[in-house]
Amino acid sequence: MTVLVRDLRPDVPADAEAFTRVRRLALPYILFTPDSVRHAATQTHPDARFRPLVAEEDGEVIGTAQVHLVPDSSEPGQACLNIYVRPDRTHRGAGRLLVEAAEEYLASLGAAKLFAWALDEPANRAFAERHGYRPGRSAHFLRLDLAHGTLPPLPEIPAGVGLRTAADFADDPRPLFELDAETILDEPSDVTYEFTDYDAWLKETWNHPLLDRELTTAACVDGRPVAFTVAYTDGDGRYATAMTGTARAHRGRGLAKLAKIHSLHRARAAGLTEAFTGNDTGNDAMIAINKWLGYEVCATEVRYVRELG
Repeated sequence: MTVLVRDLRPDVPADAEAFTRVRRLALPYILFTPDSVRHAATQTHPDARFRPLVAEEDGEVIGTAQVHLVPDSSEPGQACLNIYVRPDRTHRGAGRLLVEAAEEYLASLGAAKLFAWALDEPANRAFAERHGYRPGRSAHFLRLDLAHGTLPPLPEIPAGVGLRTAADFADDPRPLFELDAETILDEPSDVTYEFTDYDAWLKETWNHPLLDRELTTAACVDGRPVAFTVAYTDGDGRYATAMTGTARAHRGRGLAKLAKIHSLHRARAAGLTEAFTGNDTGNDAMIAINKWLGYEVCATEVRYVRELG
């Protein structure tokens, strides 16, 4: 049995399908589809130098990697590599070969600090630490059973607040971009992101194939979105929250919570069966909201970092 690492071929349907299959087996808490894999490979900002890799064993894809610089960070030289191997194909060298290929590529681009997520399980943590990565912050994945669970009743919408979907902004999504750019600044993370390129946001975020514009919901004041929850759906009954946030001037009013519960009620009415979200383990306020909604922690991951040179 021989394991080889090569670039993903996004224009080959079987490649995108195999990448999706590995990710769904290894990390079922994040939505992937062949379309979203192709979108990331072809629409990520050129400055990210995004490079998806696959590990093959005798022609079968058993491991994947997403490798890129972080061009929208205020700190230069940062990069990410996220590597996942099929749970039933571990201990065959795929992970090691993907790490080596990813690190060599990022070093050639001048990356100085590498970030990688690993599930908080003994084997995954040991793998990261063997390769010189040290643990940092952690985050929970949470799951909500939309088919059989019980959502809280819909709260009353406060006076002066209106709810709109992303579809309502189809002619001009810039207000959503501005809200996204403000809220991302306060998202707990090892990497500081800044959204300044509207055209890149349109290409990567607004036109993302998983974005469900009917379920993505914004609370608006004077017609402008001031809190929102971004919904992804995969066409297979699954829903995921990609972002939830509130503009600083409107925090403390429960508006993000309002947007999220309305989105989830409509998702259930549309026949979706399970929902996923993620929170930094230190984000007590958002974890409390999600538990109130009925989410339960289903897994935890740890952010690892390695400094090159």
